[in-house]
Amino acid sequence: MRPSQLNTILDTEFHSAQYQQHTPVMLWGPPGVGKSQLVHQIGERHGVEVVDIRLSQMEPSDLRGIPFKSGANVEWAIPAMLPDVKRHGDTGILFLDELTSAVPSVSAAAYQLILDRRLGDYQVPNGWAIFSAGNRQGDRGVTYTMPAPLANRFSHYDVDINLDDWVVWAYRHEIDERVIGFLRYRPELLFDFDPAQNPMAFPSPRSWEFAHRALRKFSDKPQLLSGALQACVGHAAGIELNAFVESLDKMPDLDAIIAGEKITPPGEIDLQYALASALVGRAISAQSDESQDQPNSNKVIGNILAYAGTFSQKEMGVMLVSDMLRAIGDEVFMVPQFSEWATSIGDIMLYD
Repeated sequence: MRPSQLNTILDTEFHSAQYQQHTPVMLWGPPGVGKSQLVHQIGERHGVEVVDIRLSQMEPSDLRGIPFKSGANVEWAIPAMLPDVKRHGDTGILFLDELTSAVPSVSAAAYQLILDRRLGDYQVPNGWAIFSAGNRQGDRGVTYTMPAPLANRFSHYDVDINLDDWVVWAYRHEIDERVIGFLRYRPELLFDFDPAQNPMAFPSPRSWEFAHRALRKFSDKPQLLSGALQACVGHAAGIELNAFVESLDKMPDLDAIIAGEKITPPGEIDLQYALASALVGRAISAQSDESQDQPNSNKVIGNILAYAGTFSQKEMGVMLVSDMLRAIGDEVFMVPQFSEWATSIGDIMLYD
């Protein structure tokens, strides 16, 4: 299931915990696809704490607590890491990450916590959702087969890779537009992992964020940039991204396009992708820049829309406008040039 759909599911499950209709959720997927980030985004969106427990690093006593003598009886000290209303709030997310990497004795200790929302005398507070994530067998991670009794305590979802969803995330998190443009040009490289090869570095949503950081740190050190990119996303993808970046000196003048001047789009397809991503970035800047007034923002967006109609391949213009719509929202529809552009593209559909 694509991340945008899983966001809705996790949102709904979070709200359902407040009226005792919550079903614990297990997210499955290979390394680097953003499973953990999906859960943390729900916490950020709702302004609640995410108690992140890495079960692969636990012993059974870490989760169950330590026994101590109380009179003639033995009681259990409740681990401070577990959600507590006084410390963590009335609502929140208990996130059991790396569940499939936990040794069986630890996953067994989690049975009661996940289904019954309790562990001995400890009770998960009402209003707290329980989410979990793990790698599948065959992903070259340290994994154990999930026992049927534990599996039956979850609803299960596979996290799919979707470039459009990643692009939405990338613009919102100010990922370098050169990375976005490159992946629009080479979409199959968003995730390229072959477990049989056991690579150290490989393309994934996580490692492309590393490549973004490398571009910010090493762009002024060209003798190091190619190696830094290869260290993040692997040999082949790193070399391709570096070549893509080096070709951008042929890109048209963005300021002239924003100003509404007549500029011919480049003929090279890779430059067209890079140009489209850069123009979306300019639209975001125009919308968010508090020093600019609304009419000027509309002018920038209008000139980008006008330019979108000049691509010889209408699909390139559709991609540009669709990404801009994802990034800045319905303001695109308010600009007069939108209706002119929409008429020019005929039956080519926009992103829904």
